[in-house]
Amino acid sequence: MQIKITRLNPSVALPEYQTQGSAAFDLAAAEQTIIPAGQSGLVPTGLIIATPENHVLVLAARSSLFKKKGLMLANGIGVIDSDYRGPDDQIYIACFNPGTRPVTVEPGERIAQGLILPCLRADFIESQPEGSNRGGFGSTG
Repeated sequence: MQIKITRLNPSVALPEYQTQGSAAFDLAAAEQTIIPAGQSGLVPTGLIIATPENHVLVLAARSSLFKKKGLMLANGIGVIDSDYRGPDDQIYIACFNPGTRPVTVEPGERIAQGLILPCLRADFIESQPEGSNRGGFGSTG
């Protein structure tokens, strides 16, 4: 699958899969960003990615993000729709710093990973509940 991508700065590296078996590609910071202690911040990637129609780009933390930087993705995951591709639609990584000191993300540091996945759309029809009750939240143990 070919994905159209725009680099907002020629020095920004294109995303790449790190191994032959990688399911996701890495996304890096385009510029130095400081995330204050106990706060969130947006790390620019310098990229506009044209996610194909009927697909979604899912942003997830790299496995090492918390261990190496002490950061978490602020919203758990990011969902980039296929129509988020305009000239000002840069991909940002929302990071949260739960620590007590500011964290600096340097240009080129890989902080997130992206997965391109097929996306089905549902047609919702109103109806009555079906089946029997299973119980409340976490009911299966």
